[in-house]
Amino acid sequence: MKQRRIGGASGLDTSAICLGAMHFGTSTDEATAFAVLDRFLEAGGTFIDTANTYAFWVEGGTGEESEALLGRWLRSRGARDQVTLATKVGALPVPLGAPWPQAAEGLSREVIHRQVKGSLERLGTDRIDVYYAHIEDRRTPLEETVAAFGDLVEQGTVRLLGCSNHAAWRIERARALARQLGVAGYTCVQQRATYLQPRPGADFGANPHVSDELLDYVRSEPELTLLGYSTLLGGALTRSDRAIPKQYDHPGTPDRLAVLRQVADELGASPNQVALAWHLHSSPSVLPVIGVSSVAQLEECLAAVDLELDAGQLERLNTA
Repeated sequence: MKQRRIGGASGLDTSAICLGAMHFGTSTDEATAFAVLDRFLEAGGTFIDTANTYAFWVEGGTGEESEALLGRWLRSRGARDQVTLATKVGALPVPLGAPWPQAAEGLSREVIHRQVKGSLERLGTDRIDVYYAHIEDRRTPLEETVAAFGDLVEQGTVRLLGCSNHAAWRIERARALARQLGVAGYTCVQQRATYLQPRPGADFGANPHVSDELLDYVRSEPELTLLGYSTLLGGALTRSDRAIPKQYDHPGTPDRLAVLRQVADELGASPNQVALAWHLHSSPSVLPVIGVSSVAQLEECLAAVDLELDAGQLERLNTA
């Protein structure tokens, strides 16, 4: 698989697609998850993404299931040194079942330092390659959050820092504070991103779609890597049984989907593959975090890495 560097010149080399493990251990059973992980590694995939919240919203879920399953897989395969492991902190509701995101644990120093220990234990590792602030916490002083994350890098517990579901101005302010404090700052940004464009004013709650402002900011900061989640909208780009989310339901969507299908036909590819390739070819390039529940779905996504879009096709996809 093609590789790319994340986190700037002093960052890490990893696979051009990241495997999201959100449902592993809950909606996706262990045998299926292990088969997907095995195939991903065999195909040259090295970047795996989870969180200390996956998947608390599933009946019986606590948020520990995905990390714990990955820990079992890493130990059984002896694969820790072959992967780039990312996890997150800050979004777990306290207590479980409390209203979310109002009851999210937040990003205080105490939460960050306590939760990183739990993640390390569940994952069965002594280090996390990318550690994300999962959602914004405007109750905790940003300086406290930045300093706490910086401590983890200084200690060698974490290699790179990132944030997810943050406004562009908050990211810049956090990075400026890190420079002032002389500690490591965010170099990875993970945001909701898909080929479809949201309607103006669409409400995504605590999980916002990537904004033009954020795209412009990342484009101007070479050390920042942008990752996109929900890139395939849970299959809604191609499956008639999956409705397009209401935030993308507007008059421009049918035209955009039509061009996606046309380019797919020209290339002998699937619309999902073209959508992923579009992210990889965009400016700034978006590293897709894919969520799959079978090896067959994974194979479709993996093929997108080698799909080439010419300038004309990119122009049509961008302007539809």
